[in-house]
Amino acid sequence: MREVDEAVRQEQVGTAARRYGLAIGGAVLAILLLFGGWLFWQNREDARLEQRSEELVGAIDELEAGNARIADAELEALLADASPGGEAVARLLRAGIAVDQNRAEEAVALFDQVAADQNAPGPYRDFAAIRAVTVGYDALQPQQVIDRLGPLAVPDSPWFGTAGELVALAHLQLGAEQQAGTLLAAIARDEEVPETLRARTRQLAGLLGYDAVEEVDATQAITAGGGPAGPAARPAAPAAAGEAQ
Repeated sequence: MREVDEAVRQEQVGTAARRYGLAIGGAVLAILLLFGGWLFWQNREDARLEQRSEELVGAIDELEAGNARIADAELEALLADASPGGEAVARLLRAGIAVDQNRAEEAVALFDQVAADQNAPGPYRDFAAIRAVTVGYDALQPQQVIDRLGPLAVPDSPWFGTAGELVALAHLQLGAEQQAGTLLAAIARDEEVPETLRARTRQLAGLLGYDAVEEVDATQAITAGGGPAGPAARPAAPAAAGEAQ
């Protein structure tokens, strides 16, 4: 019986091998080929990114050496085949070159491209949005500035100081002195904001009658269309502010 069972099992294995052996072998071979192809592609991608990084560093070296024209050409060439982060850096550098050469419209267009690129890292997009508004401020309506930078002009944002100042100036252009003064005072009291910016906003807030040194109730940042929280946010000395103006 054991010999019969063994013979039956051998026959079953042989039948299965004849029936499915080719398919199994092909599947194993396909898996090995796919794995090998993935390794080859990964190696090529790593080599390409390394080369693009070296080219980006080379362009930055040219820029630091004062060869802006050469650097701009090299950065433009990088845009054709770069990672999302590398592409954003290249556009930001090109925009900076355009600003230095008084080509404001071109600079704003490059900043806008980075700000609108959802594949670019978030900090790059936010920085580009602020720079686009800064460079093109005179061509924008105040409400456009508020709508665009309002989400960044909040205390928990790393861009609170820079974006908040621009939003406050836009509020002033609209005649909304309460919103502007409250926001400027909040920036001036924020110890995370650079001291030069705090000093500037402290002076502006003082001109509007807001005490940016002592603590004041309701010192929230005013973003798009926002208003002061209550009576405490009103100017401390409207008459004095008018005389200062």
